[in-house]
Amino acid sequence: MEDQELVKGDKLILRGLMFHGFHGVRAEEKKLGQKFLVDVDAWMDLREAGKTDCLSDTVSYTDIYRIVKEIVEGPSQNLLESVAHLIANTTLTKFPQISAVRVKVGKPHVAVNGPLDYLGVEILRYSKDKTSSVGGSFMV
Repeated sequence: MEDQELVKGDKLILRGLMFHGFHGVRAEEKKLGQKFLVDVDAWMDLREAGKTDCLSDTVSYTDIYRIVKEIVEGPSQNLLESVAHLIANTTLTKFPQISAVRVKVGKPHVAVNGPLDYLGVEILRYSKDKTSSVGGSFMV
């Protein structure tokens, strides 16, 4: 399957997930914590679920939500890159039917001199057996 087909196919979408976590390199971030915003796209073939109307033919949004919650509210990481990677890796490992996952993690409250919605990272990871690594996107 070509990479462009992979990221243009069916996907599960989770938007605007908000959690309090203790990630960052600064001491106050690790002590006080802050709000984190997370978006997840998980690509998988949803045709069978569409035909059968059975949850067993898809991945439950709540299962992915629980992964994100556990990681964001879990042990402190220094970098948002690590938080996003853990979410992507755990999702792909737990659900082999997911062929790729995009994870965006944002911090809306950062110490910068100017207005902003948030600062963050976005990563795209592919399942090992679905495709090879391409231009900054890596297999898990």
